[in-house]
Amino acid sequence: MARLSPQFEHLYRRAGFGLSAGDRERFDPYAPVVSPRSGRTLSRGTGGGSYRQAVESMVGYNPAATDVDARIGTPGYVNITSNGPFTPNRDIGHARQRWLFRMVHSPAPLQERMALIWHHHFATAVSKIAGVYGPLDSTRLMAAKPSEDPVRLRGQIELFRQNALGSFRDLLIQVAQDPAMLVWLDGVTNFKRQPQENFGRELMELFTFGVEHYTEADVYAAARVFTGWNLQVSGSIGSGNAAFRFFYNANEHDTAAKDFSFRIYSRGFGRTGQIPARSASAGMQDGIDLIHALAYHPETARRMARRLWTWFVSETETPDAGFVRSIAQTYLNNHTNMRAVMRAVLMSPQFQDSRNHFKRYAWPAEYVVRSLKEVGHLGFSVNDALNPMLGMGQQLFEPPDVNGWDIGPLWFSTGAMLARMNFASALATSQRAALRDAARPFRTTPESLVGFAYDTLTMPPPHASETAALTNYVRMGSTWTGSDQQLLAKTAGVFHLLTGTGEYQFV
Repeated sequence: MARLSPQFEHLYRRAGFGLSAGDRERFDPYAPVVSPRSGRTLSRGTGGGSYRQAVESMVGYNPAATDVDARIGTPGYVNITSNGPFTPNRDIGHARQRWLFRMVHSPAPLQERMALIWHHHFATAVSKIAGVYGPLDSTRLMAAKPSEDPVRLRGQIELFRQNALGSFRDLLIQVAQDPAMLVWLDGVTNFKRQPQENFGRELMELFTFGVEHYTEADVYAAARVFTGWNLQVSGSIGSGNAAFRFFYNANEHDTAAKDFSFRIYSRGFGRTGQIPARSASAGMQDGIDLIHALAYHPETARRMARRLWTWFVSETETPDAGFVRSIAQTYLNNHTNMRAVMRAVLMSPQFQDSRNHFKRYAWPAEYVVRSLKEVGHLGFSVNDALNPMLGMGQQLFEPPDVNGWDIGPLWFSTGAMLARMNFASALATSQRAALRDAARPFRTTPESLVGFAYDTLTMPPPHASETAALTNYVRMGSTWTGSDQQLLAKTAGVFHLLTGTGEYQFV
């Protein structure tokens, strides 16, 4: 099997979720194809494209063409499981299945990856919302797709998908007004007689410039800024039909001036560290001014650049100072536009540097989706990945706290690694027949079969000792003839062993 070049595979592994056989054909117009043995370029692909064009195809997707939900339940796609109608707007288990389905099949994988990253960055757990509004409405607040909702409610994850590569400043405003966030960080109780500090604190500490750059007085001032940013609910709560919308309650807004230890920028012009006194009717501008100031703060630009280093470049190396400067400047020069920022990240020499390949620890969602794309999913249901993912330490729509998940090496406890290995076994076993059929052209020798597996999975180049061990495994038991019976047993075994290795846990 011909492979795309390591640079292109790196792009699709990091900015997407790996490469299925169909992906290789779809992306071939952009990517050179290399020999799996010599590493020599065999062709430039049917379109004679370049790495820059491949990046542009990632960041320049058309949002209108990325809805794959209509394919759920159709042949050729990963299965879903449902006792009765599939209702991802109302059942959180179904919502988790739908999101995994999208990650596997979306023609815009970077959109789904950014939605997952924003879910971590703006961590919100459905369980707290369910404790207030019940399971039906909490699922809607987190996952509702407007076209399928009785009152066209947009869930938080749909907000992230729609704004995946938009203005970070605008995303902050929409998050501040998002019904799920208003419940999660207690904006529903932010009234002038007793300002609620949770959202203002996390806006500064987690969402923008970080804990070192604000004071406790800033937290109280921020709480006052957002007084009256409340939630209006109409209809029967718990029915799955209630309407939830952001509501600026002018009567509950603190109209006095608010002082900050950092400069406030209103409509792009620098001011002192004060938001002036305003009438109650105009008071919503206080929150816009503060968000604008934080979004455009140079420390926010630098912190976002460092986070993007961790999310896309390397978790084993300290963020490169040149990368941080360059990405932070791109962020500011482009008015916080994340499409420009991500284009710069993926085109950066640090991202492309082969020394940074396989230097990120795969999140459970990444590991599961990449395995489904690369091993196969014929007859497999994404529902069967949910409990394994929980064992690996990640449940979609349920980050453990406001900090999101403990990413990096903390994913790899003994129990979590066992969950990964068990998932690899279950998936490979379920794909035995399909893997046998795909391996038939490589049945001549054990070495050829092992090479086919390595070329199917986007993995680092193998060590000779690993290849020898896998070849011995294929030979074990009887003289190798390449019969269908041998292929049925051994091909799945090789894929199980490879996807359970330490190397496959890195992207």
